[in-house]
Amino acid sequence: MASLRDVRNRIKSVISTQRITNAMENVAAAKLRRAQQRIEQTRPYAEKMDEMLSHLAAASTGEISHPYFEQRDVKRKTLVVIASDRGFCGSFNSNVIRAASIWLQENKEYETEIVVVGKKAFDFFKRRLQPLEFYGDWGGTLDYSRARDIVRFLTDRFVEGATDSISLVYTQFISTAKYRVQLQDYLPIPPPEIPEEGEDDGGGHADYIFEPNAETIYGELMPGYATTKFVTALADSFAAEHGSRMIAMNNATKNAGEMIDRLTLDYNKARQAQITTELLEVVSGAEALKG
Repeated sequence: MASLRDVRNRIKSVISTQRITNAMENVAAAKLRRAQQRIEQTRPYAEKMDEMLSHLAAASTGEISHPYFEQRDVKRKTLVVIASDRGFCGSFNSNVIRAASIWLQENKEYETEIVVVGKKAFDFFKRRLQPLEFYGDWGGTLDYSRARDIVRFLTDRFVEGATDSISLVYTQFISTAKYRVQLQDYLPIPPPEIPEEGEDDGGGHADYIFEPNAETIYGELMPGYATTKFVTALADSFAAEHGSRMIAMNNATKNAGEMIDRLTLDYNKARQAQITTELLEVVSGAEALKG
């Protein structure tokens, strides 16, 4: 049985751990609030980009032409895995890595390559499939300039024919306590559906005049569309990371509190037993002297 000193030292250790997990929970909560604000700013913009693209497609005449829409025979596929740089966020990283591993298994008949965002995914895949590129040290904060660099790298490889298909796997933020791992096609972009002549899609499309021409308009619009799509995935992932860490640290703090209660009870029982033993020894000694 552990001595009173051992139990007391263990209680102090658990209390210190509880303070750390509580602090990490508070930090994650603060970062989550900022990440939610970014999502609230990013999602409407992404939705408006989708709406604008469909409106232009409906107004254009003839086939939409842009390299991002190019559908070709798939020989090589690229998967972008978005995870976190740090742990202590429950099953956040393991769920993303599991989804990526399933994708690799399902696409093993193709040449596959991965681009990794986040150190945890890189540490996993570098022992199995050396990532093509690695982007780490984000600190759970969205950096738009770095995001644009990644988008430029991915789109250049697709346009140059180095890869024929690019997909994203990331965690979508739904609410503070709800997240979902998403596998999303990134490139090529499916051409927007153009309503049949006389068909009304309920969007109230206006007539557009393309100046100088539709091809030039799409040339300006599509890089921004690709960037918005990727930034939205990053914003979702970072918010889900902070939410997962907040929940994990909250559970750890509660578990530490329960452990402290159990250890305190054990300490009191052991102390009471020690006092009882000492009293019995005193009483026995007194009785021996009387005898």
